[in-house]
Amino acid sequence: MEYVITITLNVFYGIIIFVVAYVASGWARSRLVASGERYEQIDPTLFGFLGQILRYSILAIAFLFILSRFGIETTSLIAMLGAAGLAVGLALQGTLSHFAAGVMLVIFRPVKVGDYVEIGGKGGTVREITLFTTELSTPDNAQIIVPNGEVWASSIINHSFYATRRISLTFGVDYSSDLKQVETVLLETITADDRVHANPEPYIGVTNLNTSSIDFVVRVWCDSGDFWTLRHDLTRAVKDAFSSSGIQIPFPAMTVYRADQAAAPDK
Repeated sequence: MEYVITITLNVFYGIIIFVVAYVASGWARSRLVASGERYEQIDPTLFGFLGQILRYSILAIAFLFILSRFGIETTSLIAMLGAAGLAVGLALQGTLSHFAAGVMLVIFRPVKVGDYVEIGGKGGTVREITLFTTELSTPDNAQIIVPNGEVWASSIINHSFYATRRISLTFGVDYSSDLKQVETVLLETITADDRVHANPEPYIGVTNLNTSSIDFVVRVWCDSGDFWTLRHDLTRAVKDAFSSSGIQIPFPAMTVYRADQAAAPDK
């Protein structure tokens, strides 16, 4: 009966230790993440990553306390876990490589939470960087989970890294158009939008002589956050300006010359 009581008390204490450790680890992680949000100059990704490590560390310590309650020698257990960890590490090289890549992502910060990136052909806004994976959210609100090893090994296109971006647009006009007038209309249209930066100056030039149109390229700089909306708005504004000024945007056309065939001789 004494043995049963002792085991029951150890199980009870073990449950209490686990529950307290689970709650405390969650609280410590949330507090660490919240402390990072108070400092704008510090990347919140770092605190989220450290918060996860802190939580798992607290749970690991609680696990050792639980084992000690049952009279298990933790010193020898740690040595056994070290040997087992080496074997498991060799078997889980891929998983550990994702963890190592996650550490590198946090240290060197090629991407941050809130950045719009393209990784290995997958594009989306970075929502979270965990110990093993990076979570992206696509513009249509689909979730993409990318292993950190793939993120670190792939070419990363970060559209949010710089404060400004350049928009390049191409417009085709009819060969009968007055090129000087086209340049004037384009310049007036794009400079009328306050989101277009004056420095660097907008660039307008003839880029190609196509089979049915003369192509003008327009390059303007804007804030990164205005990139897509400004691109769409300028495209529509130029179309309306061309229509108001009588500038034709030609359809693809082809001229076919047919030689008249000689009449067949009468029989």
